[in-house]
Amino acid sequence: MKRKALYSSSRGDRSGRPGPVRLASIEPIPDPIVPPKPPGRLARGAGRVKAFYKRREKWFGLLASGAAAIIALILFQAFVPGARNYTQHDIDLAVRSTLEHIPEPPSAASRAYAVIRPSVVRVNQLEKEKDSDELSVKGVGTGVIIDEKGTILTNLHVVAGADKVGIEYLDGTKSEAEVISVQPENDLAVLKPKTIPDDIVPATLKSTAKLRPGDEVIAVGNPFGIGISVSDGIISGLRRNYQSADGKSNLTNLIQFDAAANPGNSGGPLVTTDGEVIGIVTAILNPTSQRVFIGIGFAVPIENAAAAAGLSPF
Repeated sequence: MKRKALYSSSRGDRSGRPGPVRLASIEPIPDPIVPPKPPGRLARGAGRVKAFYKRREKWFGLLASGAAAIIALILFQAFVPGARNYTQHDIDLAVRSTLEHIPEPPSAASRAYAVIRPSVVRVNQLEKEKDSDELSVKGVGTGVIIDEKGTILTNLHVVAGADKVGIEYLDGTKSEAEVISVQPENDLAVLKPKTIPDDIVPATLKSTAKLRPGDEVIAVGNPFGIGISVSDGIISGLRRNYQSADGKSNLTNLIQFDAAANPGNSGGPLVTTDGEVIGIVTAILNPTSQRVFIGIGFAVPIENAAAAAGLSPF
């Protein structure tokens, strides 16, 4: 059996026919309004704490940083040994140990010798053997290189009477040399070698105008032919005169010094602590016949020596 359609209760028109159907409007049913519950005691406390932290957030950060630093310091002291309190004895030991490992600076004489040594040569007085052309060493002296050409200053008595003159340089190079000039009044001779090393080092010459007794000097030469040697001392006097025992040599205006000099030192340089040549060692004063040094030596001022070599005066 069919169910009858449901219609609204609206009336039809006057003809008796039913009018158009009007469906009832459908509206959503709203959710029931539930009033919010009042906050409990715990929620109200948390809100107050949050608000308090917000107002003092900067200070809480600083406190946290300080606490972290204190904790780090405590841990450091717990695991790292504390600093030692050093006594004066500990300091003295440390200073002594340091000084023992620091090399001492060279002396003034050592520095001067290092400067002048490349310019010093051994001068051999050579003579021919009888019935032979071979040469032997008759006497030994010293010389000093004074220019880039290899010119050498020495004493006249070192080369006087030699058949040949031989030169030995620092690097072992040997050469014959020619006497090109002499100055008998100052016991000086100028030599020109036939061969010179490639790395020749001329000495620096210094005026004697400002020398004073007591100034430190060194003498470099070949005492007794044993090899280049150095001795140090001071200037003992200026403008001294010297006459040899045989009366053949009379020298004037000499520099007196007390640096040890012996036969073989003749012709060698007298040098300042800067390594500059102020004179040519020429004689020793000895009242005995032993010909050894007793504390007084003489050098020709470099001004005279330079003039003998034709160099310009200071």
